[in-house]
Amino acid sequence: MAEGALLQPDDTAWADALDRIRHDVYHLPAYVTLDARLSGGTPVAFRYDEADHVLLLPLVLRPVPGTGLRDAVSPYGYPGPISDVPSTSTGFWARAARAMVELLRTHDVITLFARLHPLLPAPLVSLERAGTVVHHGETVSVDLTLSPEQIWQQTGRTHRNQINKAGRAGVRIVFDEWDLLDEWIGTYHATMRRVGATEFYFFERDHFHRLREALGGSLHLAVALCDDEVLGGNLFFEHGGIMHTHLQSTRDGQIWWADKLLYHEVRLWGRERGNRVYHLGGGVGGADDSLFRYKAAFAAGRQPFHTWRVVTDPAVVTELAGPLTPDSLTGHFPPYR
Repeated sequence: MAEGALLQPDDTAWADALDRIRHDVYHLPAYVTLDARLSGGTPVAFRYDEADHVLLLPLVLRPVPGTGLRDAVSPYGYPGPISDVPSTSTGFWARAARAMVELLRTHDVITLFARLHPLLPAPLVSLERAGTVVHHGETVSVDLTLSPEQIWQQTGRTHRNQINKAGRAGVRIVFDEWDLLDEWIGTYHATMRRVGATEFYFFERDHFHRLREALGGSLHLAVALCDDEVLGGNLFFEHGGIMHTHLQSTRDGQIWWADKLLYHEVRLWGRERGNRVYHLGGGVGGADDSLFRYKAAFAAGRQPFHTWRVVTDPAVVTELAGPLTPDSLTGHFPPYR
């Protein structure tokens, strides 16, 4: 018998599914709950059961202004659907996707936008039966099973030179000295102003403290210091052998190449702790841009990044945004926002 359900964060069925599936920090109820708070949405997870197997997809349900309807979006980062069924079993994944569409429709959820996990891949052919999959580019990852020498060899020459210069300039990296968090937040806000980030990325100080409380040992802070001055830092996740840079920042002014040294020291720290991979992410929106090339010079690992767009009620979406076209499904989505 197959069954789909929308779970609340405190539902033991959510934790049970995670116990059975390889997952990441983005799938944790505490993370989804905190992310939903940023948008005023409702944290849920879609769970699909068939025989002795399970699939899970965390979501944030948001009200569609002026309609009484809702849409669904994945939490910030790389959640994606996960399952104890391998991606080669495309039939199971397709049935789960169809069940999700039907269930969301009964809950007045008219669209879904989900970022897929580059390191925990889902079968795209199955997802395409229920929606549209868009390839945005590649992300970069460090293979932490390599030796430190092999990791260093994969680092671009310019990055290597600047990492060495940072060390000679007296820059040092400290880990999990949480009394430095508020100073680091100042460098983060400075970075967001410098790059012209949208308002969404100017997270308030309380958000970072709540994130630490919610994730506990899955959240870490690496801070770059020179003469005890905070130059910047890397707020990153560590869960189930997978590490992700969540947010990296540097202060305005001279930083003595601290940004390069941060990535280098974090990857060595992660390797020593037995993690398997350090995911650096990609360019803006998955593009092959200067940010992607900056990250690409740290490692040789590459994996595709996709998003999944689903329309559960085409008639309603057409009424809100006009006829559905390839552009409306592959461009800005959902088209009515």
